Amino acid sequence: MIVHPAEFDARKGAVFAALARVAGGRRRLPFIPLSFHDHPETPARVAEALARAKRQPTSAAGRWLKRQLIRGQYNWARRYFARHPGHVAVAWNGLTGSRRAFLMAARDAGAARLHAELAPLPGRITLDPAGVNAEGSVPQVAHFFRAWAAADPARQGPGWRALGAGLVARPSRRADVGQAAGAALPDAPFLFCPLQVPGDSQVTLFSGWCGGMAGFLAALAAAAPHLPPGWHLRIKEHPSARASLAPALAPLLATGRAVVDNATDSFAQLAASRGVVTLNSSMGLQAFFHDRPVLVLGRAFFALPGLVTPIADQAALDAALADPGALGFDADLRGAFVGWLGADYYPRFDWPGGQADLDAFAARLAAARAR
Repeated sequence: MIVHPAEFDARKGAVFAALARVAGGRRRLPFIPLSFHDHPETPARVAEALARAKRQPTSAAGRWLKRQLIRGQYNWARRYFARHPGHVAVAWNGLTGSRRAFLMAARDAGAARLHAELAPLPGRITLDPAGVNAEGSVPQVAHFFRAWAAADPARQGPGWRALGAGLVARPSRRADVGQAAGAALPDAPFLFCPLQVPGDSQVTLFSGWCGGMAGFLAALAAAAPHLPPGWHLRIKEHPSARASLAPALAPLLATGRAVVDNATDSFAQLAASRGVVTLNSSMGLQAFFHDRPVLVLGRAFFALPGLVTPIADQAALDAALADPGALGFDADLRGAFVGWLGADYYPRFDWPGGQADLDAFAARLAAARAR
């Protein structure tokens, strides 16, 4: 198992250590060596990885240098995995920049690869050979989950709700965004809009027709006046966002149909809401445990009709906000979907204890080798 070196910390190290126990060992690269002997696929792979890089160069010289770095890393990794096709390439997230080039090189050489990521369910981890979030291997047809639940009576009923036990709001990096408990929330009906980190790959890659966080906020500003009298949108900035979104929020607040509450616990706001509006935040999935309808404007692995209400354009958002009381969901489908995630998709991984379900880790590794 060969681990990409980017952004390494104790929790990621514990995940990789558990994987190594079932993979027969690991090698963590301190850096990726460079090779400038191109393959036929090199230009296309470099262009794709560079286009997805989180930090885009601001000058022509910087762009050239970053392109050469990714080019060298892709070529080296491609040759390495061609010589060691039995090795598995592993990267955290793996959707952007150098990590994407690393995993594409393994794929092009015929080697297995795994994307690792935090899961939106407590005590679980994502290990997916296809990708994470909207590019993962979660089936995108409702009948798959209905059939899975129907195959065993034990999979039916409310047992799936136990997977949400222990969900808590993230601690904040910012003094102006907190998780205060016991705050009084208004009796007036509202839809909760948990914002995401603007530069996160969920936003930059999968925001769909909105085009990013600025587009999402603009869409909310256009739709908010369609809310019925007495309703409002309740906004909370992400606790991990480094900079305030106050300037971008100004047009939405100017409608008089939205408020920002950065102080109250995120799950308390979700529980008190009549529904959730999101690009593709994990809180959209976590809202299932509170039986709240969800509007999803971007791409998400859980954006299936019945689980949520996918919103395809501004007109659909305007219409949904015009009658928020009519929003609904299929409770049985949600139970089947979350039950399958817990049983077959997300391996158990306890942090900070670092205990892992090694059988489930081995199954995900086998799935990667079988692709």
